[in-house]
Order: sequence, then C-alpha cells, then structure tokens
Amino acid sequence: MNMTVSNTILKETEVTSKGLMTGVESTARLVPADKKGIRFHIGDNVVEASVENVVSTEHCTVIGNQNMKVMLIEHFMAACAICHIDAIDVYLSHFEMPILGGGSKEWVEIFKQAGNTSKETYSLTEPVSYFNGKTHLIVVPSDEFKVTYSVNFNHPELNHRWVSLEKDKLDEIIEARTFGYLKELEMLQAAGYARGVSLENTVGMTDDGYTTELKSSFEPVKHKILDLIGDFYLTGFNPLDLKAEVIVKEAGHAVHVKVAKMLKDKIIKDI
Repeated sequence: MNMTVSNTILKETEVTSKGLMTGVESTARLVPADKKGIRFHIGDNVVEASVENVVSTEHCTVIGNQNMKVMLIEHFMAACAICHIDAIDVYLSHFEMPILGGGSKEWVEIFKQAGNTSKETYSLTEPVSYFNGKTHLIVVPSDEFKVTYSVNFNHPELNHRWVSLEKDKLDEIIEARTFGYLKELEMLQAAGYARGVSLENTVGMTDDGYTTELKSSFEPVKHKILDLIGDFYLTGFNPLDLKAEVIVKEAGHAVHVKVAKMLKDKIIKDI
C-alpha cells in the first residue's frame, strides 16, 4: 500500500463463522505481517486487497485472480480502515470470509490490540463524481472525512432516508449489520445466496418493520456507510484519513468500486 507507517496485529488470531452467502463454515487465521498490504490466502494461492483485483460486486465485494476468489471482504476491510491496519495476512479455509455478527464489530475488537496506530492524512487533488440515473456518488475536498448516505427502499423508515457518519457515533457504524428484504430471502437462497443469514447477523426488512430489534436508528443505512468505508479502502488509502466529503445517493458495491478506481490516482499524502 502507498503508506509509510505500517500497522499490523500483535499476535496471530483465529476466528470461525458461517459465510453469509454460502452458509459454509469458514475459518480465518489472522497473521501479523511486516510487509504492507492486506492479503488473503487459500492454500498456496494469494490475492491482495486492491480495487484492481475486484472480480464481482453482485450482493457483496469479491476479489480474486486466476487461481482463487474471496467473497464478502468489505466488513473486514472496513474494520482494517477503522483500526488503521495496513499490514496483515489472512489465511482462509473457505473462499468466503466469516460473517460473524454481520458488521465489523467483532473484527474491530480483535484489532483493538493492534500495534502502532500512527496514521497519515491524505487530500484530493480534485473532486470525483459519478452519476447514473438515480445513483449519485460525489467526493469533494474537505477538512476531514465526512459521509452522507441516502437510500430509498420500499420501507416506511428507509424511504428517501439520509444518514451522516458522525465521528462520535462511529460505534453505530461498526456494529451495523447487513440487511435485506425478508420477502426476497427465499428467492436469494434458491439462487445460492444468503444461505448463512440469521437473526443475529442480518436485519430483515418487512413491509412495516424489521425481523429483529435495531442496534441503532436506521441501522441498514449505517451498514451502507460501513460497506463504503470497506470498499474505499481497496484504493490503498485509508478513507477515514482522507480529507474529503462523500455524498452518496442510492448506490451499492458496484458504484463504490467504480468511484474507488477513479479516486485512486487523485489522492496525495499530506506533507
């Protein structure tokens, strides 16, 4: 990665949980690294977390190469950004990351014992924008990192709903779980997705409410912000250290990744 300060974990740690998409149990062994980069290993194969290695954004962010793929990396990447982890090797038993609680909270708790937390700041050389019909994603220079995210779901609480990331409420972003329409679950599972969904890791949206009590108000929108942070970290620059304001309207992983590719060459390290 394009940073001069390396921050890894202090000791090797192993976690096991189902994969959200496949429902297959997956073990991730997290190993401290001297070499910068967030790398995923399956057997003898390795792929680095980079926007250039994204091979799919259908339902989740997937990176890969000719030898392997790793599904649903965005929650782990968001935790790395939040804890300023920029050097780690992840050894997987399966090609999907463990879902754990459905957000980034458990990963963050693991990373809390990380070593050096020094960080750098970055600036934009010029604004970046993406427009496609109802979808907008704009990144403009600012004094600090800010995000405002809009969704427009067929749900009474999430119709034309705007939510902003507040630094003093970052815990609400970290713990925000993945989500989806309950009425679409059976169809998704028949298509091979969402087979690891549970009431613990996913917020199901019903016609007038949710299948589980929310951890905070508008939790699904906060999860979208979490996804954005994880996807933007694939640039190699920590978005939380980027002096920019991000405004997003009705986007998803595919748009996050498109804009991350545009951003990558327009970020400079502050002196």
